[in-house]
Amino acid sequence: MSKLRLSMACWNYDRTRALLEDRVPIDGIDLTYMNLPVEETFFRMLRNQEFDIAELSLSSYTMTLFRENPPFIAIPVFPSRSFRHSCIYVHSGSGIREPQDLIGKRVGTPEYQMTAPAWIRGILSDEYGVPVTSVNYFTGGEEQPGRSEKVPLHLPPEFRVQPIGPTQTLSKMLETGEIDAFYTARRPSTFRHGGGTVRRLFEDYPTVERDYFLKTRIFPIMHTVAIRREVYEKNRWIAQALYKAFVIAQKEAYEDLYETAALKFMLPWLPKHIEDTHALMGEDFWPYGLQPNLHTLSTFLRYSHEQGLSKRQLMPQDLFAPETFESFKI
Repeated sequence: MSKLRLSMACWNYDRTRALLEDRVPIDGIDLTYMNLPVEETFFRMLRNQEFDIAELSLSSYTMTLFRENPPFIAIPVFPSRSFRHSCIYVHSGSGIREPQDLIGKRVGTPEYQMTAPAWIRGILSDEYGVPVTSVNYFTGGEEQPGRSEKVPLHLPPEFRVQPIGPTQTLSKMLETGEIDAFYTARRPSTFRHGGGTVRRLFEDYPTVERDYFLKTRIFPIMHTVAIRREVYEKNRWIAQALYKAFVIAQKEAYEDLYETAALKFMLPWLPKHIEDTHALMGEDFWPYGLQPNLHTLSTFLRYSHEQGLSKRQLMPQDLFAPETFESFKI
């Protein structure tokens, strides 16, 4: 019997490489895996629904659930997770020395609805007393002019968000002091080559991020995996088949990290890094599935609602295909 031919756009991660290289079979599916950078995948899936399956921004995906006919349904797989204290950049002449100094300042963000800035705003509010509404936000391209929101915004008036000019970039505006700070996912070029004009707010970010995890037990989720809803509704077994395959691929990546006979990654002290991560976060430090992620997902969904992105606060189970919530036992 022929398999269902489906396309998937996802970046090349260690935890998905076994799918990219066709080493993990997917029950009933013949998969065409397109290795695309996240910005391209998100743009093409959210604007044109070009793929059957795609890695998607958790924030963008959540917002699509409020459409009259939601176009996607996700599975509880999270290709991207990241602590984001390291992603707050400030101009050295802005007077910003600690988080509360951000109040009243001009802050850039490529898109207000992006997942990384949503986490940053929520963390700054919860942990440092910086209300989301206390900042003036400027949106646009980080390195190239002309970037716009991938998902339309309908924000309450207390959120002050405006696009930058058609020839401006946020990276350059931070360097020149036209904005005071920048919440982003990608490290701006003016930090790498700016001669100290642009710096991180949290310079010892590994310590700050470890302390945050110890306090909250949250390892922020950035991306999930979404299926076009019409594809899912025709073959609802797809959700569980995909979930199983992603779990198997991730297991291979975990095992590669533990290999010491010959290091599979170009990190000289990888074994020590893994041992330290286990001690802090446990052996399954990048969990898939609904139950292990309830607290993290609930926190993000609260942020989405508090920041004017979600019309109401969703529950974690509202995000995912119910077929992925449990599996058979023997």
